[in-house]
Order: sequence, then structure tokens, then C-alpha cells
Amino acid sequence: MFNVLMVEDNAADVLLMQLAVEDFIPDLSLHVVPDGVEALAFLNRLGAYEDVPRPQLMLLDGNTPRKSAIEVLAEVRHNPIFAELPVLVFSGSAAESDAQKSIQAGATAYIMKPTGLDEYTRVVQDTLSFWHAQLGAAES
Repeated sequence: MFNVLMVEDNAADVLLMQLAVEDFIPDLSLHVVPDGVEALAFLNRLGAYEDVPRPQLMLLDGNTPRKSAIEVLAEVRHNPIFAELPVLVFSGSAAESDAQKSIQAGATAYIMKPTGLDEYTRVVQDTLSFWHAQLGAAES
């Protein structure tokens, strides 16, 4: 399976992502957590996440509650287990400073969330196709 961890607190954005990936990459498994604290628990397999697979890719909302995207990136990049995990900050902010901060904190890429459904679907599918081809369906 190609395991993708999505860190997103907005239910509408989660639904858009689910619709965009549905039946697109057959071996894709999308795991969703609502915030940075839960993302780190998922990655470290703590509590309710004890038996989850390791993700091959993380889609991190640029505006996560409880622990910011920058804080999550710092913890991920300082953990040798996850240091190489591709983390794509998927944000509604078009501010260049937000993109720069994310990249400086260790994001692999900064992607602005498109507002239209067709464009959103295209960006998500293009992005996931690229990473699926790069990473393959690694076993967890």
C-alpha cells in the first residue's frame, strides 16, 4: 500500500481530498488526523495509532491546530526515523513568507490549495501520481 498521512482539521478539505483520490491510485491508503499533535502520535505509533502503517508521504495543512505546521516539521526533521519522510505543506495561504518558512523548516514542497474542485482534483492527482511513482508502494 501507498500510505499517505493527511493532517487536516477542516472536514470539507478532507472530503475534497477523499473525492480526489477515490479510485485514482488503487493501492493508496489515506489516513487522516486533525492536528499536529495527532500527526506526531500517528508517526510515533502512540496510543490509538499503535498499529498504523508508516506513511510514505505526509500532506500537512499549513494552519494546523494544537501544534503548528512549523513545529510538526521541526519534530519530524529531528527524528531520524522520519527525517527523510516527504512532507508537503498543503496550504490555503498564498503568502510567499509562509512558503519560505515551511521550506526552511524542512517541508519538501509547499502547495497552495486550489479553490475550485476541478483544479483541486488535478493538483492532488498530479502530486500524488508523482510521489507514488517516486516512492512506489513501500511496505510499512
